[in-house]
Amino acid sequence: MAETAPILVVGPAWVGDMVMAQSLFMTLKARQPERPIDVLAPRWSLPLIARMPEVRAGIEMPLGHGDFGLALRRRQGVALRRAAYGQAIVLPRSLKSALVPWFAGIPRRTGYRGELRFGLLNDIRPLDPSILTQTVQRFVALGQDPGAALPPPIPFPRLRTDPAHQQALAAALGLGEDLSHPCIGLMPGAEYGPAKQWTAFGELAQRLTAQGARVWVFGSAKEAALGEAIVQQAGAGTRNLCGQTALADAIDLLGLCQIAVSNDSGLMHVAAAVGVPLVAIYGSSTPDYTPPLTDRAEILWRRLPCSPCFERSCPLGHTDCLRGIPAAQVQDVVARLLADPAASP
Repeated sequence: MAETAPILVVGPAWVGDMVMAQSLFMTLKARQPERPIDVLAPRWSLPLIARMPEVRAGIEMPLGHGDFGLALRRRQGVALRRAAYGQAIVLPRSLKSALVPWFAGIPRRTGYRGELRFGLLNDIRPLDPSILTQTVQRFVALGQDPGAALPPPIPFPRLRTDPAHQQALAAALGLGEDLSHPCIGLMPGAEYGPAKQWTAFGELAQRLTAQGARVWVFGSAKEAALGEAIVQQAGAGTRNLCGQTALADAIDLLGLCQIAVSNDSGLMHVAAAVGVPLVAIYGSSTPDYTPPLTDRAEILWRRLPCSPCFERSCPLGHTDCLRGIPAAQVQDVVARLLADPAASP
């Protein structure tokens, strides 16, 4: 296999995982800067990949989350043969995720053992969760030679922002006047489920706007009602942008914020990769496994005896891991970050 042969990475389905995968791309480029990297990914992840300078091209996987689509995967694999990839790195651990590289005839197909993928993969790695405790470590390890130690330290993801697009968005959404105030981004959603969703964002927005800040609420169209409830509670100075911005727009608008406050979600990882100082709130999950990859984050997690349960809804019915974090505490952390001269867009 020629050292310059391109690498195909089969990317993860979740937005946050795709952001963390940039650490792998950065590591691959540092080791072999001449090798192009293409990423096979769901459509919703392609705007993220476009902001990663290490990636030559994002290739759409036109299947929904959980779809098997054997015939489609075969067609896509056959079509990719002309790219003459030298290696495929398969980040998901499912059988179906290994099919396209196999159909593409890529000579070296790397991934973790799982779901009877013997044959589909020929560079199969064992996964020891006691050693590779974080998702990002598991991704980066697949870019190393078998048995090699992880490079210290793992590079943090860094998404590019587009200054011209930032200003155009601010004008189109009527956010220009907000830029003369501290702008705080709130991300109250979590696709995973309510056990990750802190419920005091409305009170926090009310407290922040009372101190002269402007609050922008980010999320998908699914979170539009949640964003509207926050606006109704907080009043003037709060804008509900849920469903009004595409993922690329959220990247650029977060780059204009002084601080972001988020649940453990895909947008949390986006904010960390943009470089905005971040307050990250954890409930059923744990920052020991999927921390925000930045040195500009304050993490709030209660570490209750029942945590982390990794459930979508609280199995005990109380969600004390989140309810026990008061808005006043988060407000104090935001104030401390705003007082830091490094907390600027």
